[in-house]
Amino acid sequence: MCTYKKINIVDAPRTELHDALELTGCEVSINELLAGGAVPFVHEHKANEELYGILDGNGELYIDGEVVPLVAGDWFRIDPAGHRAIRAAADCGIKYLCIQTKRGSLEAFTANDGALCPDKAPWHK
Repeated sequence: MCTYKKINIVDAPRTELHDALELTGCEVSINELLAGGAVPFVHEHKANEELYGILDGNGELYIDGEVVPLVAGDWFRIDPAGHRAIRAAADCGIKYLCIQTKRGSLEAFTANDGALCPDKAPWHK
């Protein structure tokens, strides 16, 4: 049984990785908007919080009636009930990552969820 799946994404305006990687605990999308482009609707979620990371460019986040500037390197989380939309600046596109997970579902992470495999030889010799 294979314990991983790898894909390569190049120059796609939006890619949802759920189906492509057979994800079972989150949804991940890679998104790119051209200069002046926008998500054409304000939305909220029933159960999922979203984590956004701005990878390149700049733009604005509409969140609950407020407009927040975005630049490369910004990361932010939005509660399910937050009313949100994102748009690129008029003179510059924006590329961002969006990760959705069920709010409150994280039980352990990093060192608390990991376990050493001492019977496996180091791979980096």
